[in-house]
Amino acid sequence: MPDLPPVSRILVVAGALLIVIGLLWPVVARLGLGRLPGDIVIEREGMRIHLPLVTGLILSAILSVLLWFFRR
Repeated sequence: MPDLPPVSRILVVAGALLIVIGLLWPVVARLGLGRLPGDIVIEREGMRIHLPLVTGLILSAILSVLLWFFRR
């Protein structure tokens, strides 16, 4: 089994990814992600539930292709 990186390295990388995602969020919102057909929004009085199913599938496919490409 290969050596796993230390927990501190994993936490630093995860934090950096969250910062990058947070900075890119306005750009992603302008692209319409999260409001695609197939994304479910349930609105009730005093409550809103958002289930971005299609957005999640598209992002998963894109990330899978990118990771496959960089592993080659």
